[in-house]
Amino acid sequence: MRHVGLVIARIIFGCYLCVHGTQKLFGWFDGAGLDATGAGFEKMGMRPGKLMAAVAGASELGGGLLTATGIADPLGPLTLVGTMAVASTVHRKQGPMANKGGFELPLTNLAMAVALMSAGTGVLRLGPHLSNSLTRKALLGGVIVAGGSLAQLLLAGRKQEQNQATKSDEPIVAESAA
Repeated sequence: MRHVGLVIARIIFGCYLCVHGTQKLFGWFDGAGLDATGAGFEKMGMRPGKLMAAVAGASELGGGLLTATGIADPLGPLTLVGTMAVASTVHRKQGPMANKGGFELPLTNLAMAVALMSAGTGVLRLGPHLSNSLTRKALLGGVIVAGGSLAQLLLAGRKQEQNQATKSDEPIVAESAA
């Protein structure tokens, strides 16, 4: 029964993340596409925006596909953990609830990815597990990429806050009527 539950969870979760990735990359399923998503990433301070959007979309698409199929486990869930950590941070200022644009969904996705990474695929999978050596290397690479993205995002947010504070400190100059 455990193996059936794992495959159902992996397929549903993995496929939804694949869809989310294709929305970013190709504009499928009513998504914005890479140019618009890149512009949004640029606005958040993640530069270059289009490249960062491509990395996020590819991580969701690839991580979702690997998770759904069980190929190279735990690489799929590991990829999604990093991606959802960044996504949760992006939505932090809107609060916890999704109806206000908050971090509820990315945090739930993060928890699901951690659970699947911890539980493994079970016996119902399409490919082999990743070796322990490659898993450690993938983990290190993921930490570096996610850490760099988080640092860039948080520094950009701090810079935006400082710019807003500077603007609010400027004296208001009344315009004269001509």
